[in-house]
Amino acid sequence: MFGSMQRGVNAYAKVGMETSVISASPHKLIVLLYDGALTAIKSAASHMAAGNIAEKGAAVSKAIDIINNGLRASLDKKAGGEIASNLDALYVYMTERLLMANLQNKTVLLDEVQTLLVDLRDAWAQIGEKPVQSSAMSHYPVMASA
Repeated sequence: MFGSMQRGVNAYAKVGMETSVISASPHKLIVLLYDGALTAIKSAASHMAAGNIAEKGAAVSKAIDIINNGLRASLDKKAGGEIASNLDALYVYMTERLLMANLQNKTVLLDEVQTLLVDLRDAWAQIGEKPVQSSAMSHYPVMASA
C-alpha cells in the first residue's frame, strides 16, 4: 500500500511541476532551472553523506546538466554582452566544482556551488518581481526567450 501511495504522490508532484513549466514565463523558467539545480545539489549532498555513490553521481550529473543545458544554453551572449559572458564563465566554474565534489566526495564544494546558485536565483527572482518598463527591459536581455 505504501508503495502505491508514494507513486501517487510522485505522479501528483510531476503533474504540478509540468503545469508550472507550461504556464511559466521565460523569466520564471530560469528560476525553475535554478530551483532544479539546487534540489539536485541538496540530493547529492544527502547521498554523499549516506555513502550512496551511484545516487550521488546521478544527482551531481543532474545539477551539471541543468547548469549546462538549461542555464548556460539560455544565455544570449550577443544581447547580454559582458554580463552573459561572466555568467557563462561562472556556470563553467560551477560545473568544474561539481565534478570535483563528485570525484573527491567533498560536501564543501557542493556548498560552494549551492551558495553561488542561491545568490543568482534570488537576484533573478527579484528582477522578475519588478514591473517591466520598455526602457529598463534593454538592461536585462541576458537570457534568451524560450
